[in-house]
Amino acid sequence: MDLKNQSISSITFFEYRKGKRWWAFNQMQLAIKPLKNQEGILFFKLMGTGGGFGFSLKPDFRTYCLFIVWKDPQSAKSYTQSEAYLHFNKNCKSNFTYWMGCIQSRGTWGGTNPLVDTFSYKTGPIMILTRARVNWSKIPRFLWHTPAASRSLEGTEGLLFTKGIGEWPLIEQATFSFWESAEHMKRYAYRKEHLEIVKKVKKEAWYKEELFARFVPISPEGL
Repeated sequence: MDLKNQSISSITFFEYRKGKRWWAFNQMQLAIKPLKNQEGILFFKLMGTGGGFGFSLKPDFRTYCLFIVWKDPQSAKSYTQSEAYLHFNKNCKSNFTYWMGCIQSRGTWGGTNPLVDTFSYKTGPIMILTRARVNWSKIPRFLWHTPAASRSLEGTEGLLFTKGIGEWPLIEQATFSFWESAEHMKRYAYRKEHLEIVKKVKKEAWYKEELFARFVPISPEGL
């Protein structure tokens, strides 16, 4: 597939040693300016992560996440030489980036949908990003039910990686997951525990805003 004019996305997880975690926390605000100045970025979000497996109410102060939508692969190629990336990389213990092409996106994030589904999927690995802004009045219901649904992910066949991420604790939450195939993902999605949560979300209007997106992985060498 010719990626020349395709918008692509990246999600990077940065892990920090104990002595650098306060520095990393402050970057949630301080790193916004260099990211805004980075040419080729259409949309970005700096996020914290949850501890434990999947969604967790306990924050993980070791790990932070940077999600970026790039104008095109040429812009994305400059990522590891950019001021924004080097700013994080010089202080982190390790980091890993997933490169992705969007195959489906619905909903909004901050009032807009930054993703364009120009890629296609036939078979193989698939990535899922779900993001929601929880209504204040529904936070107790959200906190009561979602940890159980997240725990049900443990040991799920075909799940390669998952991490709870978010802009603000309790209010703006997201989850990133990486699956061996769409079939494996769907088997989990149609489980009783997951379907019950989905029904409650819709019936009780938990979310003020939500976005659901699917991606196919892209090889960095192919950019």
